[in-house]
Amino acid sequence: MARTDSTFLPLTISTSATLARDPAADAAVRRVHRCACLADAAAAECWAALLAGCDAPGRRLLPERLRELGVSTSAYAGGLGPGDRGRMERAASRIVEAVADRDGAEFAEAFVGYDQAVATALVRVCSQPRSAAR
Repeated sequence: MARTDSTFLPLTISTSATLARDPAADAAVRRVHRCACLADAAAAECWAALLAGCDAPGRRLLPERLRELGVSTSAYAGGLGPGDRGRMERAASRIVEAVADRDGAEFAEAFVGYDQAVATALVRVCSQPRSAAR
């Protein structure tokens, strides 16, 4: 089920939802979509905590949700190339650092890069011939 109210991972959620709707889609892409929705929800909670200056559970949960999304994306892709993996890891590190620094602007900017990196990795997989994709 696609969410239309995604705040932080709109490209990833939209791409994974589209891929998951394919009748031939495997469980791995459905897991990517679930992980993306969970990461997006944790990001929204974290964002609210940053704005309110409080310590909501989402602030502590977000790094794990990002890790799960990275792992599920890699599993779907049959492994990520160093470029995709590096971009995702750098953006995730920026997000975690922004949370620690309570820097909302950096948080939002880092999420743009993270969302683009994950969605790009997903699109790269689906654009490969079936036998090369996995």
